Amino acid sequence: MEGTASRDDGLSLMPWSTRFDEPIKLPGGGKLVTLKHAGNYITKLSKAEQHHPAWQAAFEALILVAENNGPTMFARIGVMRALNRRHVREFNTGRGSAS
Repeated sequence: MEGTASRDDGLSLMPWSTRFDEPIKLPGGGKLVTLKHAGNYITKLSKAEQHHPAWQAAFEALILVAENNGPTMFARIGVMRALNRRHVREFNTGRGSAS
């Protein structure tokens, strides 16, 4: 994952050192600040975890952002969805009505 200035077709690549607009907080502490941090994090997961569709989508989003100079938010969303895929949202259905 090296930062390269251009592709064979003349389009520019986004460097892997590109920062996310907002760092991604990791469950065990730490954070992912750049595309490269996120890519390295994914490659250090177990093989079974890497092959989970959520992580496959996250890695694909990272590559698409880097290769097409896309918005880093797309890659951030992909990583966040994979990180939080086991989180169950809880809704407060007991809220009182407005008076």
